[in-house]
Amino acid sequence: MVEAVGSGVTSFGVGDKVFGYNEGPFGAHAEYMSIPEDGSVATMPANVTCQQAAPSTEGSHYALAHIRAAKIHSGQDILVYGATGAIGSAAVQLLKSLGANVTAVCGTDHVELVKGLGADRVIDYTAEDFTKDNQRYDVVLDSVGKSSFSQCKRLLKPRGIYISSELGPLAQNPFRALIAPLHGGKKVLFPIPKHDQLMMEYFRKLIESGEFRPVIDRTYPLDQIVEAYRYVEAGQKTGNVVISLEGSR
Repeated sequence: MVEAVGSGVTSFGVGDKVFGYNEGPFGAHAEYMSIPEDGSVATMPANVTCQQAAPSTEGSHYALAHIRAAKIHSGQDILVYGATGAIGSAAVQLLKSLGANVTAVCGTDHVELVKGLGADRVIDYTAEDFTKDNQRYDVVLDSVGKSSFSQCKRLLKPRGIYISSELGPLAQNPFRALIAPLHGGKKVLFPIPKHDQLMMEYFRKLIESGEFRPVIDRTYPLDQIVEAYRYVEAGQKTGNVVISLEGSR
């Protein structure tokens, strides 16, 4: 909620409920922060709580940056590897909102969850190697950075695109992306995420329409922040972990 505004601020007023994303400055988990009027902030969707809105912009803004860089559109075939993480779970929903055909890769325990996010087809990576799939894709999106272009190249259509959330083996993905314009055919993209108010407004509309909901694994009170970090660092979370300030004082 907005507690105070500068003298020249016209877009927001005291008492407005807002949500957004603030990447860059490091600091503590605090109850208050300052942000520019034109920063990555928008009025909160009307149909969610603060705890639901808070995790709706971090993983999703990476997912949307990847989707837009690849210029994905309705009818295309997309594979999402790591469909239960913050980025992957958002990507599945955002892709379906665009009308893409989505194949998602996850573990056995999360197959039904991912189907519920809208995936048209789910591959259980504990039962089969998704890189040996017979289907071909316009885009392979590795949202957990655990594959490589070499492993996924055979999955791509002749002009298909591979995108990973990580640098890849020997930090090859940015390099492959740089040389991609020099070669035709299959290629790697390594987009730098952009986030602004227009992106926040985009998410707000999708949330209000019911086309996107962030997946929340657990919620911790602020006084259990250490336990929350330990859980996230264990690499087993599904979607997002939320820190609640309610009841922490």
